[in-house]
Amino acid sequence: MVNKDQVAGAAKQAKGAVKEAAGKLTGSKKTELKGKAEKAAGKVQKTYGDTKEKVKKAM
Repeated sequence: MVNKDQVAGAAKQAKGAVKEAAGKLTGSKKTELKGKAEKAAGKVQKTYGDTKEKVKKAM
């Protein structure tokens, strides 16, 4: 089963990847860095969701 943290985390990762690519294309380091940060935050949130699921299944 998938929980909301897994979905939201994956969405943040995708949004961050798009922002990062846009920053690279336009030469905007600020946008590129914001994208990388958003991607990282999404990865953390998804990992949290994955861990919640593992704990839930273990119980």
